[in-house]
Amino acid sequence: MDLGQNSRIPQIDMHTPSVARMYDWLLGGVENYDSDRQACAALLEIAPSTQLLARNNRAFLRRVVRILVEDYGIRQFLDHGSGLPTQDNVHEVAQRAHPDCKVAYIDNDPMVLAHALTTLHENTGTLVIPKDMRLTREIREDTDGFLDWKQPIAALFVSVLHCLPDADGEDDPAAVVRNTAALLPPGSFMVICQLVSDDPVVRDDVTRLMDVTTHGHWGRVRERHEVRRYFDGLRILDPDLVDVVDWRPDTPPPPVPNRPTDWVEWGGVGRL
Repeated sequence: MDLGQNSRIPQIDMHTPSVARMYDWLLGGVENYDSDRQACAALLEIAPSTQLLARNNRAFLRRVVRILVEDYGIRQFLDHGSGLPTQDNVHEVAQRAHPDCKVAYIDNDPMVLAHALTTLHENTGTLVIPKDMRLTREIREDTDGFLDWKQPIAALFVSVLHCLPDADGEDDPAAVVRNTAALLPPGSFMVICQLVSDDPVVRDDVTRLMDVTTHGHWGRVRERHEVRRYFDGLRILDPDLVDVVDWRPDTPPPPVPNRPTDWVEWGGVGRL
C-alpha cells in the first residue's frame, strides 16, 4: 500500500460525528465513538431503515465490483469516499476475483487514513490518496503511475455523493461526477448511488440533522431524478437505475411490501 504524495494525517476529532464512523457502526463495526453512536440513534429516529440500507449498500458494492472484474474485465478501481476498512473491502473483492486488480482509495477522513496505514500496508495493489474527492485533477495526478490511465477504470461513488452539498461551479456533486468521467479512458465505468427519498420531511429532517451533527460535513438527501442526471452522457447498464437491492441480485430481493418506505439507496452503473 502507498499513501500517495501526502502522508500527513490530521488529528482525529472524537467529539464530532463522522459519516465514515457512523457507517461503520451501522454495519456492526467497532471503529466508532459515542458521538457517532448518538448521531446514529438520532438518525434512526427519523429514518428507521437506515441500518438495513447500509447493509444493502455494502452488499451492492461487493456485487458490482465482482461483476465488473469477472464479466467486464475491469482491473482498476478508483474508490471515492472509501470509508473505514471493513469486511470485503473493494480491493479484497476485486483481488479475489483477479489477483492483478488495483484499487486507489480516496478519502480525507483522518480515521480512515489512520486505519489505511495499519491495515493496507502489505498490499501493493492498493493506493490511498488523502484528499477531498472534489479535487478530481489532483487525484488524477496522484494516481498516475499506479493506475494505467490508458486502460479502463471503474470510478466508484457509492453512497457518498449525499455527503457533498450543492454548490456553484466545480464543487457541485454533478460537476465532480462529470469531471471524473471526463478524465477516464474509453470503456471505463461509473458506479453511482446515493440516499434518496420521496418524502420531503425525511429529506429535510435527515439533511438538517446530519449537517448539524457533522458540523457541515454533509450534503443533501436527494430525489431519484437528481441522481439520474449524474448519468448524463453514460450508457446505463441493465437493469437501469434502481434500488440497489435490485441491481443484479445474487439472492432474491425483498418483496415491495417488506421494503423501507422512508428512503432507499438508489443508483446503478454507467459506461463511457
